[in-house]
Amino acid sequence: MDAATIAAELKAEFPDEVIDINKFRGQVGVYLKKNRILDIARYLHDTPQYNLDFLKDLCGVDYIDIKVPRFEVAYNLYSIKHGHMLRLNVQVSENNAELDSVVEVWAGANWHERECYDMYGIVFNNHPDLRRILLPEDWEGYPLRKDYPLAGAEEEWRGFKEVLKKAEEFKQYAWNRKKT
Repeated sequence: MDAATIAAELKAEFPDEVIDINKFRGQVGVYLKKNRILDIARYLHDTPQYNLDFLKDLCGVDYIDIKVPRFEVAYNLYSIKHGHMLRLNVQVSENNAELDSVVEVWAGANWHERECYDMYGIVFNNHPDLRRILLPEDWEGYPLRKDYPLAGAEEEWRGFKEVLKKAEEFKQYAWNRKKT
């Protein structure tokens, strides 16, 4: 079964949720409202002819000043059994940057949702452990948002001096490798 057929059948099953279907360079993308992402994820995962059992990637996209809603979350899905792929693009507004977690469908979404939260500030409802994963908990802002300052935060991160001090302490344990 090809991705275009899956997309058409998805639109028939969830007509109020599918906004558009786009084919570009051999990839099929289904643009969705965010309301029923968990139902759609379960449907694509559990329906035997689709069996989209592997979440290859989940990432955020910021379309500031380009389109509304501002954010999208892209889910790249793959069926190990059938070998077909499908991309879901879920629209997320700036003033309500949240959608349901799909961790209960694809356990691998755990890390990706946390990264998306950390970098874009998109909240995943019912995520089992939604907290920063790449940046310190007290970091302010979301670095992959297009309006994040290019030079970083206005002032140094509060923990920066502490990290420098620890790095200096641990220099004594560095290996001095000689070239042979």
